[in-house]
Amino acid sequence: PPLGPQPSVSNSEGDLLFLLDSSGSVSYYEFSRVKEFIRDLVRPFTFGPKDVQTSIIHISTTPTMEFPFDRYLSSGTLQQAIRDTQQLMGDTNTGKALSYAKEKLFSDEAGARPDVPKVLVWVTDGFSTDDISEPMQLLKDMGVTVFIVSTGRGNYLELSAAASQPPEKHLHFVDVDDLPIITKELRDAILDVIQANRLHAVDITSSSFRLMWPELLSQETGYYTLEYAPTDDLARKRTKQVSGGHTSLTLSNLAPETTYEVALIPESNVHYFPPQTTRVTTLAEEISPAQVLISESGPHSFHVSWAPTLDSVIGYQILYGPLPGNSVKLLEVDGKHNSTVVENLAPNTTYLVTVTAVYKSGQEKSLSAKACTQEEGSTVRHLRFEDMGPNTLKASWDSAEGKVLGYRVRCRRQTGPSSVISVSPQIHSVLLTDLASGTTNKVCVKPMYKNQPGKGLCRMVHMQPATEAQGYKHRERA
Repeated sequence: PPLGPQPSVSNSEGDLLFLLDSSGSVSYYEFSRVKEFIRDLVRPFTFGPKDVQTSIIHISTTPTMEFPFDRYLSSGTLQQAIRDTQQLMGDTNTGKALSYAKEKLFSDEAGARPDVPKVLVWVTDGFSTDDISEPMQLLKDMGVTVFIVSTGRGNYLELSAAASQPPEKHLHFVDVDDLPIITKELRDAILDVIQANRLHAVDITSSSFRLMWPELLSQETGYYTLEYAPTDDLARKRTKQVSGGHTSLTLSNLAPETTYEVALIPESNVHYFPPQTTRVTTLAEEISPAQVLISESGPHSFHVSWAPTLDSVIGYQILYGPLPGNSVKLLEVDGKHNSTVVENLAPNTTYLVTVTAVYKSGQEKSLSAKACTQEEGSTVRHLRFEDMGPNTLKASWDSAEGKVLGYRVRCRRQTGPSSVISVSPQIHSVLLTDLASGTTNKVCVKPMYKNQPGKGLCRMVHMQPATEAQGYKHRERA
């Protein structure tokens, strides 16, 4: 996903420790990708003695702290420090690093603070030369929330036991090149931990957000006064009162792309509670359609869908016509729906499809996409197999209809590499080799046309174990 400008996250207080695999089992490329991931993860946070503080500990032969929690208290200096972090190499002694982390997470000398949430993010290739279970359990027993990101083939059971519960929220398996996919999800989960004791906003949209705060009062001991106003126009302050039993409130009818100052004032008849404040910026107004998707294409129809669907849209107009050409037809769809089927089309034809959103304000927004219908009868039929000796089959099929340019045969082997064979339209069989005995393999044949592939036919083929009579079984995919 693009790294566009991200809204800053303030009113979050916690000590965030990264356990970084710096050992020789990690390549230079992987190490640099992980550093980039950490930088993106912390980019929106506000750092300081009353906000987030962060530190990095290297996993190596001997654990090493890259910098203490209280050294970098601005986003710019922290970003540079992470960029400058160098790999140490050595052994993957994660257990030692975890014991060291426990000591530093609660140490004044390392800049850690008492009574703030503690979060550990361990980024690993899934390999450790020493035991991690006992030191990890000690950390969790002391209240540390543990997130694990595994970029390798780590043992799922071992890592899910090591992460905080539930593992589906605290454990991620992801290829090192796909780390950006989990950045927002992991950041939001960390925020859930470090904002738990502060007034903060969730579910932020262009016109609303939901405020959440810790349980300070009860129905019997008082009420809350909530004040909010745009930062650049504090005179427009609005006030709401909610009972002491509440811990959340949704504010709506807000202006898009506007920063609001929010104050929560607990009015207690038992104790004094200081007001809590936060600053929340609403999102830019969404525009629909932002994307148009064509799917389920047949000879005479295709499916059109779009996103997002917004309350401010009263309806959609779908204009479609063949290319080249000037004939255009119109479909109208209610604003609550985000898809329709376009029918009665010519086969093997390219269409231009334009989806226009009509807003309640009278404004219109349009987005176009091209769609291709398939040829008539563009399906391969009667895929069959013949045993041609050890580890070899002959796949045959009947020709597809229409102007076929050729066929593509894909074999996904249970063991060994997948293969793709392209043949001319006159050929209706190929030899498949290197099919290991005892394996089940998937074979698909697809006709190729000028505009797009036709619909393929797939079957599973089972090769008998070598101890049995050589041969095969096949069954159609369910």
